[in-house]
Amino acid sequence: MKRKPITKKLIVLGIDGMDPDITKRLLEEGKLPNVQRFLKYGAAREDLNMLGAHPTITPPCWTTLATGAYPGTHGITCYWRQSPDSLDAVVYNMDSRNCTAEQIWNTTTEAGLKTLVWHWPGSSWPPTSKSPLLHVVDGTQPGSVNMGVAQMDWEKVIYAGADLKKLKFIPHTQKAAGVGCNITDINEALSIKEEEADEMMELWWGDEARKGGEIRTYVKSLDDTEMMIGAKVAYDMIFTPIRPAQDWIKPKEDALEFTYLVSAGKEERFGLITGAAGVYDTVSLYRSKAEAEPFAVIREGEMITGTIDDTTKKGSTKPCCRSYKILELSPDGKNLRLWISNALDTTNNMLWHPLSLHEKIVQKVGHIPPVSLIGGEDSELVDKVFEPSWDIYSQWQADCLNYLLEEEGYEAVFSHLHNVDCAGHQIWHLGKTLEPWKHTDELVYQGLIERFYVQTDRYLGRFLPLLEKDYTVFIVSDHGLLVGENVPPILGEYSGLNTKVMAELGYTVLKKDAAGNSLDEVDWEKTRAVQIRSNYIYVNLAGRDPHGIVKPEEKYALEEQIISDLYNYRDETTGKRVVGIALRNKDAVLLGVNGKECGDIFFTVEEGFNRLHGDGLTTAKGYFNTSVSPIFLAAGQGIKKNHITERVIRQVDVTPTAAILLGVRIPAQCEGAPIYQILEEEI
Repeated sequence: MKRKPITKKLIVLGIDGMDPDITKRLLEEGKLPNVQRFLKYGAAREDLNMLGAHPTITPPCWTTLATGAYPGTHGITCYWRQSPDSLDAVVYNMDSRNCTAEQIWNTTTEAGLKTLVWHWPGSSWPPTSKSPLLHVVDGTQPGSVNMGVAQMDWEKVIYAGADLKKLKFIPHTQKAAGVGCNITDINEALSIKEEEADEMMELWWGDEARKGGEIRTYVKSLDDTEMMIGAKVAYDMIFTPIRPAQDWIKPKEDALEFTYLVSAGKEERFGLITGAAGVYDTVSLYRSKAEAEPFAVIREGEMITGTIDDTTKKGSTKPCCRSYKILELSPDGKNLRLWISNALDTTNNMLWHPLSLHEKIVQKVGHIPPVSLIGGEDSELVDKVFEPSWDIYSQWQADCLNYLLEEEGYEAVFSHLHNVDCAGHQIWHLGKTLEPWKHTDELVYQGLIERFYVQTDRYLGRFLPLLEKDYTVFIVSDHGLLVGENVPPILGEYSGLNTKVMAELGYTVLKKDAAGNSLDEVDWEKTRAVQIRSNYIYVNLAGRDPHGIVKPEEKYALEEQIISDLYNYRDETTGKRVVGIALRNKDAVLLGVNGKECGDIFFTVEEGFNRLHGDGLTTAKGYFNTSVSPIFLAAGQGIKKNHITERVIRQVDVTPTAAILLGVRIPAQCEGAPIYQILEEEI
């Protein structure tokens, strides 16, 4: 029986990491006027809350939103996928071919609806249907469109000064005293030996990870965790002299010049510092002194984007889009700090289906603006670079989606924006001043956190006019983000093998060098179990695992012992329990994390010891009124207006609700139910 549609057009506005608790507080303070308007024309719970899937991490939760199935059913069970050959390794996971549940966009296209899936991470790429009605953009990593495949060069900060004697390039892999916007020891920075840049960006966000090889990351201490590594400032530094301008084909009176390096330090570019009435306030960039016109003009207080400059990487030269901003320029022009974004290859269309979609966007909207990935513990960079770059990108994405809705006639759109979550991984843990980050000010970072919600409100406001055009709009997230109450245990880090707690309990044994120091290598002859990929523990089982030592008949008793020891483990600082729940695989069906893609034991870190997200329950709350819970609200055609429901809404309910509204078939493996209480029409 075919259902009559309640709406003809649906757009899902997904905001990665958007937390209903912060949203609720800022609504009450009048800081999110556009979200408030959506609520006036729509429906939600009083707390805006939705119960998320587990683990509370990007790929499994977005796949649950797309399929209406739990991770144990759809098979995307963490950020990474467990290596089929090694218990201590992971492999790339954001591949639709790994998903064992049907996505809703397959049923919308089957019903004849032109459908767009825009950068939906986890289960959208490669396209899951051969229907010409299905159009897909990226989705292979969570950052920004094309980030994983189009980056040609790293972000940079130029330190130019009249007192510097020579040009020096320091790649982002090197560390200097006080690295950040303010260098505390320039002489030390200049003495660092140059090395080739690493490929960490590509490993986490893109092409290298997709090659399919095993990735081994051993998390042995806090220094190995994402909070310590990911939030550190990482950019190329260029120290360069400022001199009076000479030998320019088109000289400017009183102009000052400097030289800087791009393409991993291998190619020169030239800058002119100019102004008026003796005050220098403008920087112009040239590929050579023989050029009559600059390719970029940057004025104080502005971030410019959309500038095109060639960049070379591994012997290939491409026209790339970059952004620029003056961080500091002295009035006399003798000291300059200039930020340069990463470089995005403007010709790369490999993650656009059909390919013509990329050409339309470039022609009608513009090149993809690069986003910054630096800031973290340097609040000035967050303020001046990180947040503004994401604001530019957010508005570009809104321009793209509105253009495509208006001109291309899409009837179902599933979109994702990563600004809040990307900021979360940089700065959320600094929202409370804990011992490892006592050099930071929590009030500064709490203010920065709020700015990303105000930024998101501006983005969402761009879609308010759709309510007058008979659209139905969902605003959803995959999870919220916690500001931690305590320093988390070395347990539940999603990036790799967590060894400290499991070693203390006697289950994981690492090999040692001659001096007795632990190596990044498991002693499989002594290891009975390992903890890897956020919430999973695997028994080193004989007959199943390559180095298995636990007999199958001993597995049940060992699991019982592990669970008991986890509950008894105490935080060394507070003396409190750090494990919330622990379940055997067969029992974890209660949370939808059972089956072959999940571990032998599923556990969560106890509330109060959670890191940002991904290690605890979806109901976990943290400092500064933060929560891991995702958000849900709906507005527009077919939705009750200004309506509050008491129903518990789960992520698995989003897909069947969308299907009912559009009058299409509910995907085959869907385990949720329509949120009929918010619909105007009785079901």
